[in-house]
Amino acid sequence: MSGGFIEIEAEGGERFRAYKAVPRSGGGPAIILLPEIFGINAHIRDVAEFYAEEGYVVLAPDVFWRVERDVELGYEGAEREKALDLLSRFDIDQGVRDIGSTVAAARALPEVTGPDGRKAVGVVGFCLGGRLAYLSAARLEVDAAVGYYGGGIDKLLDEAGGVSCPLTLHFGATDRISPPETIERIRAAFAGRPDVEVFAYPEAGHAFNRPGPHFNKPAALMAHSRSIAVFRKAMGPRYDLSALWDKHCEYEFGTRDVDATMSTMVAEPYVNHIPTMTGGYGYQQLHHFYLKHFVHGNPGDTKLIPISRTVGADRVVDEMLFCFTHDREIDWMIPGIPPTGKYVEIPLIAIINFRGDKLYNEHIYWDQASVLVQIGVLKPDGLPVAGVETARKLVDPALPSNALMARWTEPGGTDHG
Repeated sequence: MSGGFIEIEAEGGERFRAYKAVPRSGGGPAIILLPEIFGINAHIRDVAEFYAEEGYVVLAPDVFWRVERDVELGYEGAEREKALDLLSRFDIDQGVRDIGSTVAAARALPEVTGPDGRKAVGVVGFCLGGRLAYLSAARLEVDAAVGYYGGGIDKLLDEAGGVSCPLTLHFGATDRISPPETIERIRAAFAGRPDVEVFAYPEAGHAFNRPGPHFNKPAALMAHSRSIAVFRKAMGPRYDLSALWDKHCEYEFGTRDVDATMSTMVAEPYVNHIPTMTGGYGYQQLHHFYLKHFVHGNPGDTKLIPISRTVGADRVVDEMLFCFTHDREIDWMIPGIPPTGKYVEIPLIAIINFRGDKLYNEHIYWDQASVLVQIGVLKPDGLPVAGVETARKLVDPALPSNALMARWTEPGGTDHG
């Protein structure tokens, strides 16, 4: 995907530019991306490409064009001062009308689609753009709106009644521009509105989604997942993530085809097996890992037995039993341990994150101590670890609990059943 600038016609026939990014599929619902006070700089263009990867046609308008055209600024020194000066001269009401022109331009694009044959358009904005996203939800006909750390929304709550679409607002819990009492006022203004959500992220400040000193990755990840859920529900596109994950597993464990496995993933994916920190980051490293250490390296009797599956807007969580005979060195799971011939059954959790219809990352968790006990290289005596019992109790919860707790059997400690 590679975006570029297009021209949009404003009221009165004047024209201003907007950065346009299109998904790999060639079309999808539209998202109007509203920038911070620094204009359509490299970060905002990256965000546009990010949402295009999620399946959206993105337009990022030059909101400052009536003050100064083609603004692209950095975050420090003179450029920051210039951004603040531009903000002081910015007419926010006229800015919302220009966003309305951008919404109309998006609905005129042949690439823009939506559910039920209509052309769906949502809005997402950051900082100044977050305030503009809120006002767009109140004043314009959009399908959904998301605002990140939009300062000044609390002074515009008289327009809350005009919000007629799903709205999600993200704030850092330590944001000095929107402190906790401000966030609570905003939340209270929408009490009784289940389609309006206001989130505050612990230890995150202003601009927590922007790379740099303010960046807070946990907050950014959670906020993006929630934003995608809002847009998917209101506008689509809707993907069968469960089927996509099943196909990926078929290539990994069934046909054992590395290139087919990689074809189910984004251009630069990553996999992390949490207990052993094995996997790969980026296409080349992950392809090498799959080819040399995973797809062809698993025992022939490897089985994945599903226990439960939860499917969200952008991820699948699989609970399963992972079963195999340790007939070879499995260096992604038990590196450095020669084959023991032991049969192993362990509970395993896979959390799979998607971007659009492609896998972006996998976080895989299991109890490494249980594996080591079952292959005989860790003696459980005196240690709070268990072997195959962890897998058997997952399937049969009536099996004994608390066997590792010596005090559990003390008289009068509890009703043992």
